[in-house]
This record gives sequence, C-alpha cells and structure tokens, in this order.
Amino acid sequence: MISNTRISRRFLLAGLGCSLPSLALSAPKLAFERVDFRGAINSEEFGVRPGAVDPASRAFQAMLDAAAKRDAPVFLPPGRYEISDITLPETVRLSGVPGATHLIYTGSGRFMQAEGSKRVMLSGLTIDGANRWLGDDQTGLVTLRNVPDVDISGIELRGSPKFGLWVERSGGKIADNALSGAGESGLYAVESTGLQITGNHVFDCGNGGILVHRWTKGADNTIVTGNRVERIAAKSGGTGENGNGVNVFRADGVMVANNHISNCAFSAVRSNAGSNVQILGNQCLASGEMAIYSEFGFEGAIIAMNHIDVAANGIAVVNFNEGGRLGVVSGNIVRNLKPEGPYVQDGQYFGIGISAEAETTVTGNVVENAPLWGLQIGWGPYLRNVSVTGNIVRRAGVGCAVTVVEGAGSALIQSNQFFETKGAAIAGFRWAEKVTGELVQGSGESFPHLSLLGNQAA
Repeated sequence: MISNTRISRRFLLAGLGCSLPSLALSAPKLAFERVDFRGAINSEEFGVRPGAVDPASRAFQAMLDAAAKRDAPVFLPPGRYEISDITLPETVRLSGVPGATHLIYTGSGRFMQAEGSKRVMLSGLTIDGANRWLGDDQTGLVTLRNVPDVDISGIELRGSPKFGLWVERSGGKIADNALSGAGESGLYAVESTGLQITGNHVFDCGNGGILVHRWTKGADNTIVTGNRVERIAAKSGGTGENGNGVNVFRADGVMVANNHISNCAFSAVRSNAGSNVQILGNQCLASGEMAIYSEFGFEGAIIAMNHIDVAANGIAVVNFNEGGRLGVVSGNIVRNLKPEGPYVQDGQYFGIGISAEAETTVTGNVVENAPLWGLQIGWGPYLRNVSVTGNIVRRAGVGCAVTVVEGAGSALIQSNQFFETKGAAIAGFRWAEKVTGELVQGSGESFPHLSLLGNQAA
C-alpha cells in the first residue's frame, strides 16, 4: 500500500510508466489530500458575518484581538460589515476583496483607531463613513497614532464628516488607495517619520487633499509621489490654509513629485514654512489661487519641471519678510493665468506668472498669458540676490516687474526674451505702482541694485 502522506521520488518515477489517465486520477489525491491553509483567522469562528449589526462590533473586535495574539492575518469575505468603536490591537493584518468587502460605520461616535500599535496593514477594503457623526475627540474616520509600520493599500475610504485617514507620528506607506468625500481632507499626516504617500486618488474633499504637517517645524522627510488629487474645495474659507491639493506645513525635507493635481480651490501644491522642499514634475491644472507656493519661514525650495495651466498666479517663492529664502525655480511651464482669485484682493495681486524675493534663481521657465506680470522680482524692500536668466515671457501686462524701492537688494536680469508685453518688457515698481519706463535695453543706471544684460523684447 502506498502512503498518502507524501509522494516519494521512487513512486514518482514509477508512476511515469503508468497510463496518463491513471496518473491524472491518483496524483492529485496523493499529493494534496492532507494539505490545508494554516495561520489565517476564520472570521466565522468569531461570528463575524456579512449583514450582522449588533453585536457585530464586539465580535469584530474579538476577532482582531485573537488574530493579534496569534500574529495571524484576517481575511474578510465579500459582504457588508456594519461596525463601530474598533480599537486596532498591537498587530493588524486585515484584508478583503477589493470592491466587495465593505466596512460600514454605524455612527456611534468612533469608527476605527490605533494607538501605539506596532504594525497596521489594511488592504482590499471599502471603508464607508456614510457621513455619519464622529465624536468630538475623533479626528479621522480611520485614526492611527504612534504606529511605526503603517501599510495601507488598495482601500476605498469615503464619506467621513471630518478627515478621511488621520496618520499621526507614524511611518510606513499609504499606497494605491481611493480617498474621497471627506469633510476636511482625504489624508492628514502629522509629525510623520519617513512616510511614503504614493499612487493614491484623493478627490471631492471639503478642505484639503493630502496634508503633510508638523506641530513644530522639523525634519519630516515624507515622499508624496504619483498621486492623483482633484476637486478639492475650501468650505471653511480662508486665504490659503484650506483648499490645497498637497499642503506642506512646517515639515522639512518633503518631496512632492510627479502628481496630477486639478481643480483645487487654492493651490495645487502649497508649502508653508517647509525647508528643503522639492516640488518636481507635477501637473497642476485649474488652481483657484497660486498653483505652487513656497512661503513664509523656509530655507531651501526646488520647484522644477512642473506644468501649470490655469491659475490665478503661477509659482511664488516669497515672504522674505518672514524668513522665506533660498530657492530654485527652473524649467517650469506656467500659462493661462487669471486676474481674479478666490477672495477680494487686499495686498495680494492676481495674474502673475512667477514671483521670487531672496537668494533665488529663476531660470529656463516659460510664462504665457499673464494678465498682470509675467515675472515679479521682489516686493518693496524685500529683494536680495535674485538671478533671472534665460526665461521666455509671452503675452503679459508687464514682462518682468522688479522692485526699485529704497533698501531693495541686488537682482540680475539677463538673457530673457519678452514677447507681446503691453505695459513694458521690464519695468521698475514701487510696490504695485509702475514708476519707470522700459528697462529692457539695460537703462537701469539710476538703479544700481539692478543688472540688466542681454534681454530681448518684441
């Protein structure tokens, strides 16, 4: 008699002499009869079944706790699981069938959160907040705090009255998810430790898309790449704190690269007090205010190879009065700017292509259709060490508006080309008032802080 626990090499060789039908009938039974899948938690063992409501949450919690003790994954079959008040244990590996496994929030004040878990992995789930009330102490529909290893992929999260996914003091990756319908922002990452945010679709959110923030300024090193962000509103109003596709605040060392961002009430990418930020290769379409902003207390910003089409203003590396300095603006296309923005102008002007103020080079950019100014160099006395070279400006009120206010620092404006600039190719301004004639031929002798060389106008 041949044992059915294993197939020996001798039996396999002997079986080659048998007829094919005989081998086909016997081999599967002998090889796999006693094989089973071990380690995964069976949800039905805990009474977790689609369609159950009460006491579904208690059963769901018990299942996750048992899985953590066994260090085992949990797989949920297709269906609707209506739950609330779930505390994620030390280790979570929870997955479902993409588009078919639905976790529905029942509205008791809290949906799902982790505090100090070592690892949280969520995948293949649809998480629906159903726009139901969250308690005052709850920030996101899914809230993760102090989790060093976050791995969230392939989930659909929608219908949160506050933030969709809140990730605090955590690291890991958030990849290939669809986050939509949040009353605040789709994803809020604060005080991160090397987080990667990639390949997500964030859309139809009330006040923000992807937010990378810190409570105190410092190294964050988050990477935001390859995401699609669209239709971001600013329902809470303001002048830029809301309505941004990707918003960096006080977070240093952040990269925002190769994202497709469209129809944001304010900025496609807005970095406030973020030093050593890189904003590279983004597609920025239909921004309501400044398409790309590096503002206030920052040192070091590289803004390169982005494409901007339709915005109130294009790119700004500004607020030298607040310590904003040190930047490169290179190889960008900025076009189709508008003379109006999302609020009444009060010291802010719309229809500007690129603005720079201190220790910044503006080189190799193309600006087209800027109703006010193609390039704005300095503001009042806030100008120091700006180099403007090799740019093309076409169709602008003034090609390059440079400050000539007393106390302004040096600017080099060289080898730029200006076409169809109605007011002047290059002109001096005292704040918003034009006070010189045409300077394109280098007639800046009365302004020793300016070097005007080799510029062309037509």
